This record gives sequence, structure tokens and C-alpha cells, in this order.
Amino acid sequence: MTDPNVPPRKPGSGRFKLVLIMLVFLAPIIAAGLLTLSGWQPEGKGNGRPIVPQRSMADVRVDVAGTAWAWRDSEPRLTLVALPGPDCAAHCLETLALMRNARIVLNRNADRLRLLYIGTPPTAQGADAVMPDWKVGTDAAKAFEEFRPTQPDTVAAVLVESNATALSWYPAGFDPSGLRKDLQKVIR
Repeated sequence: MTDPNVPPRKPGSGRFKLVLIMLVFLAPIIAAGLLTLSGWQPEGKGNGRPIVPQRSMADVRVDVAGTAWAWRDSEPRLTLVALPGPDCAAHCLETLALMRNARIVLNRNADRLRLLYIGTPPTAQGADAVMPDWKVGTDAAKAFEEFRPTQPDTVAAVLVESNATALSWYPAGFDPSGLRKDLQKVIR
């Protein structure tokens, strides 16, 4: 029995609703495909400069206390490499301290980041408070020289992933809080 008060259903209205629901879910996929085909790619908001082309540091020998630095550690850990310019003094030490603090802010994940200082250890006042957290090494092959600043009392940094791939470069004068934000994104 049909109710005379209910209007008859139009044929095909159920299909129309199904097609609308499918379009709602397919629209973002189609839009992403069109944007990719047009060449647009989203850019990350990292504060470091990407190292292009990416390079592996696995064959780069850095000596730390007479032992080769293990880029690929027993556990997956990133390495933050500090590269001082000539005469690492007060400003350089301040930046090194802020870089160390960026590691401390990682809390329980702090052990997933290693700090490596490549160069002559600073002797300025306050160095004894900052440098114990850094492993000091030498790079005889000068593989990091292109990233090292030439201005006195400055420091640059290179972030190396646990598979020994150099990810990003922070040139002299970089914002240590930007480095901290990047580390919090990468290390979870």
C-alpha cells in the first residue's frame, strides 16, 4: 500500500546522491593530480637550506679522539655538525650554546641527536661550559669546507640523517630557534 500523502519518488535520485558523495571524495584527489601535472609542488617550511644534490657522508672520515665518527650509528640518530668560522669567540659560542639547547628541548628524544663540532675547539671564555656536550672532530678530507663560514666568530651547521645523508645546511647567521623547530619536526 502506498501512502497518498507521500509524493512518489523520482527515478534515479538515489544514483544522483551517490555520484555527489563520490565527487566529494574524489575532488581533492583530482585537484592534487592536476596540481602535480602542472608542476606545482608544495614546499616545506624548513628553516635550513636543502642540500642539493643530496649527498651521502658515509665515506667521509671525521676523526673524534682518534676514532672515525660512525655516521650510521647502532641506533637511528641524526647528527648536527657545527662548522665554525675562523676564531670561534663569544658570538660563535653563544650560537653553539643555543644549538645545544635545541637538542635539550627535544626532551626524551634528545638522545636521537648527536652534536659534532668539526674544527679547532674554541678557547674563549665560557667554552668550558658549552663544549662538553659536543664531540670535537677533525675533517682531514675537508668534505664540509663548502659549508664552513669564512667570517670570524661565526658558525654554520649541517644536519645529517641517520643514513648518513646530509639533509640541510644552516649558513652563518642562521636563527637557532628555526633550527630548533626543524629538529622538533624531524625527530619524533
